[in-house]
Amino acid sequence: MIPYRVSQIRRLGPARLTAGLDQHRRLDLDTHRSIHGELGTESVDTLISMAEDVDLRGRGGAAFPFARKLRAVAARARASETVVLVNGAEGEPASVKDKMLLTRAPHLVLEGALLAARALNSRQVVVAVAAGEMAEASMTAAVAERGAQDAVRVAPIPERFISGEGGALVKAVNGQAGIPPGRKARSSDSGVDGLPTLLSNTETFAQLAILGELGPEVYGSVGTVQEPGTTLLTVGGSAVFPAVVEVTPGVPLPSVLDLCEAAVGDGVLIGGYHGAWLSAAQAYGAVVSRRGISQAGGSLGAGIVVPLGGETCPLGETLRVANYLAAQSSGQCGPCRLGLPDLARAVAEVSGGSTHGIELVRRAASAVRGRGACSHPDGSARFVLSALEAFADDVEEHRVHGTCGRPVLEMLPLPAAETREARLMVDWSRCQAHGLCAHVAPGLVKLDQHGFPAVEEGGVPPWLRAEARRAVEMCPALALRFPPTSA
Repeated sequence: MIPYRVSQIRRLGPARLTAGLDQHRRLDLDTHRSIHGELGTESVDTLISMAEDVDLRGRGGAAFPFARKLRAVAARARASETVVLVNGAEGEPASVKDKMLLTRAPHLVLEGALLAARALNSRQVVVAVAAGEMAEASMTAAVAERGAQDAVRVAPIPERFISGEGGALVKAVNGQAGIPPGRKARSSDSGVDGLPTLLSNTETFAQLAILGELGPEVYGSVGTVQEPGTTLLTVGGSAVFPAVVEVTPGVPLPSVLDLCEAAVGDGVLIGGYHGAWLSAAQAYGAVVSRRGISQAGGSLGAGIVVPLGGETCPLGETLRVANYLAAQSSGQCGPCRLGLPDLARAVAEVSGGSTHGIELVRRAASAVRGRGACSHPDGSARFVLSALEAFADDVEEHRVHGTCGRPVLEMLPLPAAETREARLMVDWSRCQAHGLCAHVAPGLVKLDQHGFPAVEEGGVPPWLRAEARRAVEMCPALALRFPPTSA
């Protein structure tokens, strides 16, 4: 999916989640137990108390208190069977930390999930993973190594950006379409097979295993008072050494970037494609913690750190992702199905230098925020609006000159299928500046001051592909075309 190697591990602090991964590519059961030992059984009240003592929170993005989830399912366990569901569907293209755990330290994840399952006397542990990836094979092998096929089920599901949303995940595991349900449904009330379900992210269950191994006092001996322990970051973008980095909350963000030899350039994306951009000045003053990143103007989310560097066009990069987010809509509400394409078109206007582009973006973002059936429109709007603020100088450069003069180097990772999207190109040996293409496909082609076409960066989004084909077919000089590799 992305060019990060899940084998690349770096640290700023003690090795807990990544212990042993310097010496072993994958920790089998014997190796895992030689490093982490074997967990016993805790009562649900003890487990809740331990999670509260260290304020253990979900590491999938929302940072919901784990103890509250555990208590909610425990309250229903007296009257119903329960299920523990591990959310290993890492649909966020810029993150690989969970894939790293599932692939290289699968037993750490299983230990945490089984610890919770024993406390709740759950019927089963379900591990949902992206179908066909190494994580599925590794987790299936780990279950077999334990002889736990009756207690643990590995559930491969199709991977999309929205596949990790809790309601979408439950539907996929239950054999339905893996899209958000459209109305808020708590898995603690009804989840897998309609049973009360303890649902949390891959890293969260690994953290629970570490908490069970060390106890609250030792677990909280590193990090900050508000956010004890360690956390995982995926660092990519301009990094010379892209890696999953285990850090203690409280370290400066520049220290993480220096560790991976990453240039900040125009800014740093924090929290992924539902996160926010920090300007260079904000990034250099930021501290890695939920509180620290929030104070800098962003959200730590699932621990995604993408420094942009200074060689690529920030608006072109933003447009690529805006097109991708629009295409990832589940298509079940107007703000997502219609509003996100409008938002992507507005970003294209800004990238093309339109004097009304910023107003169009703000209007499109206002039309989707708070109105969607799930959080996808809100997160997409947040990503785009933060780009306008963080890259204000680049926005002005595009407004004045129509471009910043930099290419789009695709520093922001997208799934392989998206990178093979249709693109338009102009054969300049044929083009005679008829201008028809700009009239047929105004969302894709603009005319420069001499009447020659300027094709928008970022490829052809799905909702404009019919328009692009018409423009290619109607070009009088046969100058507009799709490259041979385009879909």
